[in-house]
Amino acid sequence: MSKRVNEEGLDLIFRQARTHNAWLNKPVSDDTLRELYDLMKWGPTSANCSPARIVFLRTAEAKQRLLPALAPGNVDKTMSAPVTAIIAYDIKFYEALPKLFPHTDARAWFVDTPELAEVTAKRNSSLQGAYFMIAARSLGLDCGPMSGFDNAKVDHEFFPADPAKNTFQQEYFADSHIKSNFLCNLGYGDPAQLYSRSPRLDFGEACQLL
Repeated sequence: MSKRVNEEGLDLIFRQARTHNAWLNKPVSDDTLRELYDLMKWGPTSANCSPARIVFLRTAEAKQRLLPALAPGNVDKTMSAPVTAIIAYDIKFYEALPKLFPHTDARAWFVDTPELAEVTAKRNSSLQGAYFMIAARSLGLDCGPMSGFDNAKVDHEFFPADPAKNTFQQEYFADSHIKSNFLCNLGYGDPAQLYSRSPRLDFGEACQLL
């Protein structure tokens, strides 16, 4: 891993990338969404736990299901985005650890400690959400990450306990074990409608060398 990303790549992912609220009328293909996931999944997580679960809302019908949960200021940007991703996390991610971390019994670390499992799931799904945005930008997509929604309403609508209604739900769980973290609109942003870029902290304001 001795090579580094060139300046164009750094601009694409970080320096010139912006949070978008307005979108061009240009679709995002399912193949691109699959490619996005196949990039983001390689980002590191604790014990390779990979707790993020993602629902891509691509149709008007799917967006209407999300609409009642959105804060008013997030409605237009979300309804007009080609895709809205619900970045969620599985609080029982540890059931997959025999596959994901097979060289030790990592499941035992979490199965009887629900508080540790939930904080681990939320922290690592947030990491994976960041990898998600980096992967999306690497593929030429723009992102509009946001909170500003009712998590309980999203969870009730998209992650119900009934396994017949929740494709993530496994039969041996009586309760819903998927929880929403944040939303991320995806597409090709309209640069003409960007706000002026907000400043960032300088190195000396945010970092220490010890």
